[in-house]
Amino acid sequence: MSRRGVLASGGALGAGALLAACGGSDSDAGSPAPAATSGGAKPSTGPFSFTDDRKTTVALDRPPAHLVAYVGSAAALHDYGVECAGVFGPTKLKDGSPDAQAGDLDVAKVTVLGNVWGEFNIEKYAALSPGLLISHMYDPKSLWYVPEQSTAKILGIAPSAGINVAGVPLTTPLRRYAELAAALGADLASAANAAAKNRFETASAGLRSAAKAAGGITVMAASASADSFYVSTPSSAADLTYYKSLGVDFIVPGKVEGGFFETLSWEAADKYKADVVMLDNRSATLQPRDLTGRPTWMQLPAVEAGQIYGWPSEPIFSYAKCADQLEALTKAISGAKKVS
Repeated sequence: MSRRGVLASGGALGAGALLAACGGSDSDAGSPAPAATSGGAKPSTGPFSFTDDRKTTVALDRPPAHLVAYVGSAAALHDYGVECAGVFGPTKLKDGSPDAQAGDLDVAKVTVLGNVWGEFNIEKYAALSPGLLISHMYDPKSLWYVPEQSTAKILGIAPSAGINVAGVPLTTPLRRYAELAAALGADLASAANAAAKNRFETASAGLRSAAKAAGGITVMAASASADSFYVSTPSSAADLTYYKSLGVDFIVPGKVEGGFFETLSWEAADKYKADVVMLDNRSATLQPRDLTGRPTWMQLPAVEAGQIYGWPSEPIFSYAKCADQLEALTKAISGAKKVS
């Protein structure tokens, strides 16, 4: 599996574990929606232009009518009032309810082109008459969750835009998704959008104050799979980089692989001690209830103290959703005791 596949699998799950956790294919067709339909976005008949983080410019006579996006991208755009016709990536759980990575999307009203890594229904994609494909970039050469083996065919159907979310602070992809939303018709000065940005700024100041008052509280960002425990390095993750800049004291692993995390066997999962554990809470990863039988997990000081914080390791890059995470982390750090 490529580094992209490893990252998609909860920071590191194998392909089999990911498929088992996310369920099978879910490509139920919904009703295609125009790009901008609600929440502060307004239809536009003027020209559209946007230069993405590959330095590729998409210039059209009018804004694209049908957007297709990675689910996290679609969730961010939705928060600004821009709707997508189709999505790909973790969208629905086995029972049909929304995956957390879908944010506030109405998953019954979008066409799901693929629900797991490597799955992308090209025929359904083409049938949507897409005007623009949008996704994150963790690798400058790849669009997140667009299968490598069919990238050329997929990108031949419609223009695409990629937003870099790795190796930069949280504020960078936040700004870029806001710029894309504005190009697609979002009114960033609307009451809702302005309030969300103000809340983000207030929450950032709150986390800075909490980190300063924490008195040496250390935090470890990690992800768990059946075979391994993964400790993330702050420098590669946009959210962790930003939290660190606000004063959060992160554990920095010593043997980082591929720039993202250190892989530990469960026998060695107690290598690093911290006062708070931020545990990847994506649906493809193991959660605290799944780890009670693992001694090295149970013996971690933060676990013994009950100081575990559910971490969405793929943030939804809207000011509203990132404010949620800042506030939650502030609460976790403010309520933590020094135990390591």
